Amino acid sequence: MTENEDEHLDRPVADELHDDIYDEEGSIRHDFLTMVGAAIADRDVLFLRQNVAKLHESELGDLIEAIQPDQRLAMIRLLGDDFDMTALTEVDEAIRMQIVDQMPNEQIAAAIGDLDSDDAVYILEDLDDEDREEILAQLPFTERVRLRRALDYPESSAGRRMQTEFVAVPPFWTVGQTIDYMRDEEDLPESFTQIFVIDPTFKLLGAVNLDAILRTKRAVKIETIMHPTNHPIPAEMDQEEAAQLFEQYDLLSAAVVDENERLVGVLTIDDVVDVIQEEAEEDLLRLGGVGDEELSDTVIETSRSRVPWLAVNLVTAFMAASVISLFEATIQEIVALAVLMPIVAGMGGNAGSQTMTVTVRALATRNLDIHNAFRVVRREAGVGLINGVVFGCTVGLVAGLWFQDISIGGLITTAMLINMFAAAMAGITIPLILNRAGADPAVSSAVFVTAITDMTGFFSFLGLATWWFM
Repeated sequence: MTENEDEHLDRPVADELHDDIYDEEGSIRHDFLTMVGAAIADRDVLFLRQNVAKLHESELGDLIEAIQPDQRLAMIRLLGDDFDMTALTEVDEAIRMQIVDQMPNEQIAAAIGDLDSDDAVYILEDLDDEDREEILAQLPFTERVRLRRALDYPESSAGRRMQTEFVAVPPFWTVGQTIDYMRDEEDLPESFTQIFVIDPTFKLLGAVNLDAILRTKRAVKIETIMHPTNHPIPAEMDQEEAAQLFEQYDLLSAAVVDENERLVGVLTIDDVVDVIQEEAEEDLLRLGGVGDEELSDTVIETSRSRVPWLAVNLVTAFMAASVISLFEATIQEIVALAVLMPIVAGMGGNAGSQTMTVTVRALATRNLDIHNAFRVVRREAGVGLINGVVFGCTVGLVAGLWFQDISIGGLITTAMLINMFAAAMAGITIPLILNRAGADPAVSSAVFVTAITDMTGFFSFLGLATWWFM
């Protein structure tokens, strides 16, 4: 024990802190952050080993995000070999890159050698080509080949997400041979639920669940108890499509095969849960026209990601303003129109956003397709008409009493009905058209739906007013 370690033995140890590092709101406790910060400043390695190194990878990731940027690399250096590199897969990409960029490639290579292949690929894929190759060159040949093969697959594909460690046996082996192999072989994944059956060329023949192995006598051959793998996942398949297969067929794991149906990896449920969360967050951000933005991004990076669709929205705002300018004389004669215009446009915009959000999500989950599109469009048309009648009559009554003019009330009632119906139609048809054209409806829909509802609302309300009063 070093003098520094002995000096800080009075700090709390793992048993006192490890079980509850979060407060009631799910954030890292402030007192724990304070103690970790003090330990980093004092270079108290013993405290960090007892209270930080033993954290679960997700907890360690939360801690890395919570401490100050200048403390992150210092903590990792103090922990040395005790630092779990898997924690870097749990943090924002910007934070991960800040840390990895400051770590020597030798240290990264040593740490990656202890990771599952899917976690190793997750870290390696964002590195510069030169750094990545230098790190891979320091790994054992077999591991290097596996990682390179995974990195060759497209980003966001099943091949990038798969784990290349799996258990595969020939069909002529007996259950006893398979059990002995799993007991004696050291280079196996830490946890698995299936054993895959392959021919000499590694072509996938089937799979056997572990419970079937445990319930079968040792002399029975694997080929007699294996079942077909009805849902092997092509390595080139998009990760979101693969996640939908897991959801549809309640899979815990699935074989990943190349274009020749050869087994190259396995996709597990823990990775699929991450994919589902990432895709949901991505769709939500795109609906807001934000893009791949993270909380750790700088001001410039954040602004850059938001500017494009704000610029498009500015163009559509001028288009809506040009509609208003057509009725300038009418507005000057009847001031009440200027007061009530935002109500018509605002209600239509909200109604369109509701329909659009439901439609985009249904397209993303493949619950909406050509077979049921007409029925859903018809439903949304009915919803638009009903909402238009309900809110149009409500607003018309209020407006008529407010301005003591029944004509004003009738005008806004009619305009609300027209705009609410148009909003519902735009909210469902625009995402469908964009999806049909090959564009991402989550990215493009919002700005067009808003433009249509604004222009329809202004044109219907002011046009009716001009016809009636002028």
